[in-house]
Amino acid sequence: MAEVLVLVDHVDGQIKKTTYELLTAARALGEPSAVVVGAAGVADKLAEGLAEHGAEKVYVAETDSTDFLAPEVGVLESLVGSVSPAAVLITASANGKETAGRLAVRTGSGLLSDVVGVGADGVSHSVFGGAYTAEAKATSGHPVITVRPGAIDIEATAGAGARESVEVPAASGRQATVTGREPLQGGSRPELTEATVIVSGGRGVGSADDFSVVEGLADSLGAAVGASRAAVDSGYYPPQFQVGQTGKSVSPQLYIALGISGAIQHRAGMQTSKTIVAVNKDEEAPIFEVADFGIVGDLFKVAPQLQDEVTKRKS
Repeated sequence: MAEVLVLVDHVDGQIKKTTYELLTAARALGEPSAVVVGAAGVADKLAEGLAEHGAEKVYVAETDSTDFLAPEVGVLESLVGSVSPAAVLITASANGKETAGRLAVRTGSGLLSDVVGVGADGVSHSVFGGAYTAEAKATSGHPVITVRPGAIDIEATAGAGARESVEVPAASGRQATVTGREPLQGGSRPELTEATVIVSGGRGVGSADDFSVVEGLADSLGAAVGASRAAVDSGYYPPQFQVGQTGKSVSPQLYIALGISGAIQHRAGMQTSKTIVAVNKDEEAPIFEVADFGIVGDLFKVAPQLQDEVTKRKS
């Protein structure tokens, strides 16, 4: 059975949930092989989790040289040449899409981006703002596939996890040098693409101060906080929390939209969520077209009542 390379997404020695989703998806195409690129010693922290979620092999590419962009590209390019994989799976994050695009060009492979389903006969895309689902298949090289976070249900299964060291190719002809890295500060709440529950606010929240009603409900649910583009553009919430076509694409188990009208740009990034609950005072708001449950009402009355009820159920 052909190998399927899965680029491991990790931060500070912690595997992101999206990696387990990729390992699950990889089994539909072949034998999952995880690829770890990072500082020396990081693979020791990740190996157990990868094996528990189906990685038959773990390619370890460790380096202390972090002054060039996207070292993952060179590692994956080398592995594509040596193992001839059935496909390469990468998380559809900003960094993942950067890596995937470069890899596809270097290897002459088809690029299938922002995929929501993976199968032996091809992949599924959510297109035109989520209005349609399209089937696609790469016809050249070794398909490079970026998968939308949350789109695949994780199925844990034991893998051999056999480790093999690979070299990190030196960057050649580079025009840019990384002089420092500073992670985004997201607080104690879950990261958007990792969360199973997200509570998002839109322009209807009215102000940055009033976003506390969104945060309060989110905290009662142990959820991440998101925001529509309109809310971000209005200065209500920081840009890294934007959900939508020009923000982050998410597919949590539960998505609660407070004061979000449901413009196509926002729906494109969240309507593959498993369950959608919308609260809006405008009964004609487009968000109700994709919502599983809709409440026509004042979010400042509905959200606190919901928060109180959640708190009661937890006590």
